[in-house]
Formats: sequence, C-alpha cells, structure tokens
Amino acid sequence: MIKVCELFAGVGGFRLGLESASDEFKFVWANQWEPSKKVQHAFDCYVSHFGVENHVNTDISLVDKNQIPNHDLLVGGFPCQDYSVARTGAKGIQGVKGVLWWQIRDILEAKKPRFVLLENVDRLLKSPAKQRGRDFGVMLACFNDLGYSVEWRVINAAEYGFSQRRRRIFIFAFKSDTDYAKDINRENLREWIHDTGFFQKEFPIHEIKDVNGNNLISSFEDKVVEYKQEVMEYNDIVDISDNFKLEFENAGIMSNGKIYTEKTFPKYNGTFTLLKDILETDVDEKYYLDGDEAKLAKWEYLKGAKKIERTSKTGHNYIFSEGPLAFPDPIDRPARTMLTSESSVNRSTHVVRDPQTDRLRLITPMEAERLNGFKDNWTNSGMPEKFRYFCMGNALVVSLVKKMGNAIKSIVDNEEQASAYGEVAITK
Repeated sequence: MIKVCELFAGVGGFRLGLESASDEFKFVWANQWEPSKKVQHAFDCYVSHFGVENHVNTDISLVDKNQIPNHDLLVGGFPCQDYSVARTGAKGIQGVKGVLWWQIRDILEAKKPRFVLLENVDRLLKSPAKQRGRDFGVMLACFNDLGYSVEWRVINAAEYGFSQRRRRIFIFAFKSDTDYAKDINRENLREWIHDTGFFQKEFPIHEIKDVNGNNLISSFEDKVVEYKQEVMEYNDIVDISDNFKLEFENAGIMSNGKIYTEKTFPKYNGTFTLLKDILETDVDEKYYLDGDEAKLAKWEYLKGAKKIERTSKTGHNYIFSEGPLAFPDPIDRPARTMLTSESSVNRSTHVVRDPQTDRLRLITPMEAERLNGFKDNWTNSGMPEKFRYFCMGNALVVSLVKKMGNAIKSIVDNEEQASAYGEVAITK
C-alpha cells in the first residue's frame, strides 16, 4: 500500500491518474478549497467520485499540519506565486502571505513523506523576471534543508502522444536517505537525467553528445544543448531569496545542494492523439456559432493579428502586438493549451469546424475533459458548464500522472524489497 496525501485536489486528477496506475495507491487525506467561492463545485465533484471520507474542504493555511495522516507520497498542483521571503524580527523568516508553497513546506516538515510529486506552470523556472530562477531556487533550498533530492521535467503532453499541447513542470522529490536516492552519482548528475532518473523511463529523451562524449553539441535537429551546474551555497532561505539566480532548463536534478540542469528533447515513437480523435458527434446546437455575423466577426478579430497603441501607467506610449491564431483550430493536430476561460468569447477559446456538420462551434465540456484524459462527464456533477470548463483549464493531464504512477510504484516496490533484504540480513 502507498499512502497518498493530495493537496489542491480540484476534481481529482492526481487521484484518478494514480489509481488508474495501481490499486496500491490509497488516498488517506485530500484537501480542496476554492477561495471566495460560496459554492465549492470542485470539492462537490471530487466527493461525488471518491466519497467525502478524509477529504477536507478547508483553507489549507488553517489546517493543523500535525493532524494530517502519515503518508508515503504527497501530491498536488499548486499556483505559481511570489516565493520571496524576508526576516520579520520576532517571527524570524516569513514568506509572502497566502503563498501556498509554504503550506506544502510545512507539511513536509511535519509529516516527512518519502516522496513528493508536484505540478505547476513551466514559468516557475524563470520567475521572477528581475531575478530569473529565484522562486524555483527557494523551493529547491527548502527541499534541500528538509533532506530531499529533487528531479524536475517540463513535459508537453502532446509530445508524448496525448491530445493537448499542455506544457507543465512536474517536480519529483524524494528523501535523500531512501534506497532510491543512493543510486545518485553526485559526481555525474547528468547520468541521472539520461539513464536512471524518475522521468526517463516513461518520458524518454534524446541522448545528445558530441564526438568526444561531452554533452555540448547536438546531432539531433542541429539543436544546441544548454546545461549548467551549480552548487547552492547559502546562509538561509532569505539569502537564496535575495541573491540566487539561475537560468534553469526544462530538466534537472538537485541533490545535497548540487544542481545539474539541461535542455532536453523528447523522444517518442508511438502514435499521436489528435483533436479530431476526441470530438463528439451529434453536438447540441447551443455550441454552434453560425447565425450571428457580428459574433463571428468578433471571433475573427480576436483570433487575428493586431497592433494596438497603448499607454503605460507611467504615460509611455507603446505598440501592443500579437500574431494570428488559426481560426478555426486545426483538428488534425493536438489541441492548444486549454485555459480557465475556455468557452468564453476570447482569443484562447477553441473553435473547431465540426467534421459532421461542417459548421463552426465551441468544444463541449466533455471534449474538454477528454483533452485532459478524464472520463466522460467527470465534471457533470451539478456544477455550471462555465465552471466545468474552468476546472479543466486548471486540471492536469491525467494520463501523464498515470505514467508517473507506474514509475512511483516501481520505486516503492524496490524500496520494500531492499528493506526486506535488510531485515533478513540483520536476522541472520
């Protein structure tokens, strides 16, 4: 049994993915709270599928972390926020109020799970703009102080065969005293990324070296491989917050304060799911756009290229420009990334030409679910349609989590085998 605690649970994407991978994953506690919402639709959806037992609809900052059940794996998708910290006199070191990372950190300190799997938007690696990499550096330093090693990878679901071009960073942390961590060669962290690490088996990458075996120049599509090695030397988290800066690449590992990060390229030889593969037939008329020329003209304007003169808050004039988006969306390729505003009249909303009727329409809530790998009508639990789209704009791709669940199951099995062998050796 792998005991799991789920934070910021939403409508249950992590749970659905992990339980699809193995029935060994047992969720012992979950938390979902939507601030400023009188009706907690996501929580209601979650309990409609999994039951209310051990699922808490409370602001996580108000939860006593010591009262959370012990668990082996902590999972959650959390927002990208301001991770800066400061010294505050009597209170010591304190982060910006309301930043949810600190709630995760407090749980790690209180419960000490062996493994952690988190999901976030990929801009986390580059934020803030004035001190690139600081926020992720703060996270890594927190993990390091709590005795964890960390591997990360930015994964575009479409590059591994799924139907949405959704790019997210996944962060896998593990206690540095686990048997799994003992396999890390800290003199060659690159080896972990390419050979033995968490993501490589389920999400392989191209092996790129120059003729001398150095990871410098690519023979793959003439790409230049960018990599960096860094040692985190700091007095405390405030020191990291004030001074740390690193251009993190889309993959990397941190162990005992040593960082290796490299720009990697996905290697996938399987089949691809396209937008057309997830479309419904006999779609309700309410999703169609034709019949209102003024509305169609607005869609065309929103999707088109434009240059608009604007004035900044300081009075400076500048030209805001954006390129065109395909209108309608091509259905013979994976879909663009869904946002929480999906279905509203805005530039990012998907508009397709229905292959059955040859008419323009929005994607349906069920199609939005399919783009994230949820079961049909997963969110059809009494919530308004607008919020169904909102939930899918916030959700992760369940199929990616299932693949990661396979990897975690294998790691835990190996841990248990190593522990069993150790007990036998002691007995003898």
